[in-house]
Amino acid sequence: MVTNADAVEDLKNLEFLAVNSKEIIEKQVDSYRQQHSYAGTIIGATALFIPFFLGSFDGTSKVIQYISIVPTAFFIYSILLMLSIFRTKPLDQAFNVTKYKELLSKSYKEILLYEIDANAHSYSLNKLITEKGNKRYSAGVSFTIIALLLSIVLILVNKFIGIEKVPAKVEVVNIKKMTENITNDTKNKNASILGTFTRKAAQ
Repeated sequence: MVTNADAVEDLKNLEFLAVNSKEIIEKQVDSYRQQHSYAGTIIGATALFIPFFLGSFDGTSKVIQYISIVPTAFFIYSILLMLSIFRTKPLDQAFNVTKYKELLSKSYKEILLYEIDANAHSYSLNKLITEKGNKRYSAGVSFTIIALLLSIVLILVNKFIGIEKVPAKVEVVNIKKMTENITNDTKNKNASILGTFTRKAAQ
């Protein structure tokens, strides 16, 4: 025989499950929205970085320019992965407003059971969407990190090559100047000796 205390205890358990399952759905939705926000930020930052990255190789060797295609392709692919996250279906919010009228004739226990069942069903549907989104987001982040590391390495190599070329040019210029100075000094000395010899001969 079920007593009032048992009935109250059952209702408390159902209330706990209903509230707990609702909180899980809310966390699931919040995480989904936060992921969309992060994806949008990555898309924006990547779109701004690509022109800067490509512009830093103007006038460089063809080899570095060809290699820069690899991180650029990774950046573009990561953007496409992030954009695909926005094309996913919206998450189910569990308790449907259209069911309110139907639930008016139900008991409190039946309403709690309906909410628990709706939350569990929504969680299962949302899990499929979030898992697919998480895979695309993780892949997009991985490609972005790899592309960023490659681009930084290429920029540093390009700068290093540029620094190495500058002293070589200066050294060549200095050698040319030294050669010209030596030639001029030799000419001046020869002219001076010739002048002295000419004066002595005239005397």
